[in-house]
Amino acid sequence: MKETIKIGIIQQSNSPDIQANREKLAKNISEVAANGANLVILQELHNSLYFCQVESTDNFSLAEPIPGPSTDFYGKIAAEHKIVLVTSLFEARAKGLYHNTAVVFDSDGSIAGKYRKMHIPDDPAYYEKFYFTPGDTGFRPIKTSIGTLGVQVCWDQWYPEGARLMALRGADLLIYPTAIGWESSDTPEEKQRQLQAWQTVQRGHAVANGIPVIAVNRCGHEPDPSGMTNGIQFWGHSFIAGPQGEFLAHLNEEEQNAVIEVSIRRSETVRQWWPFLRDRRIEEYGGITKRYLDEDK
Repeated sequence: MKETIKIGIIQQSNSPDIQANREKLAKNISEVAANGANLVILQELHNSLYFCQVESTDNFSLAEPIPGPSTDFYGKIAAEHKIVLVTSLFEARAKGLYHNTAVVFDSDGSIAGKYRKMHIPDDPAYYEKFYFTPGDTGFRPIKTSIGTLGVQVCWDQWYPEGARLMALRGADLLIYPTAIGWESSDTPEEKQRQLQAWQTVQRGHAVANGIPVIAVNRCGHEPDPSGMTNGIQFWGHSFIAGPQGEFLAHLNEEEQNAVIEVSIRRSETVRQWWPFLRDRRIEEYGGITKRYLDEDK
């Protein structure tokens, strides 16, 4: 484990042209690697537009096996720049079985591990249950040459249980590739409440577990192919929070790359000051595995 890691985050908008999106990502990865990044994180489903705005069987053509063409492409980039690379792909596991899968490449280009998104939303313009089967990899961190990465995906970021289990299994960082944005009918005040809630819950994971959190979101407007809504304005605001929830980096709403040095050693110090893991009352937490606890039971 390195004591410090230089983390590259890439926040970009996408077009319908998959090859152009991948070439754009390759250029951005090269830029942050040239600026010293040894861990680079991409946004959710970065190869294409966010196709889950509609339910269409045509979109299953975007899925591919793992390993497959995209893992070959990103593995070569990771090896070329000698970086650990976190990607987010639409996985075709078998006929009729698909996942939203994060794939982590080590600095030699090999696949260090993968995580299949566990929590699958089904909201207006986020019709992910139509496409994705809930993951079965569990909340297991991925070991790499620079540290142990607790990778989850987007909707997972709202759930403290996944963050805790990753931390309990030794994750040095919590990482969330993301695609989240605003609907045009929301008021400015509501948009700010949504953004602040998104940041706050993840910063809370950092505090509760004493480790940094990285959320990398897409940006730009993507139209609704059905024309039923005005599409999604992805809000960007990718960030890195330290183990006390402090912002180490906070991007705006535009396309932007950043490289931030993060101390992994500091997490140990913070956990010594605030020994939340020591003081957990594990014998009293059995109810957490229930859907809901009625008062009389």
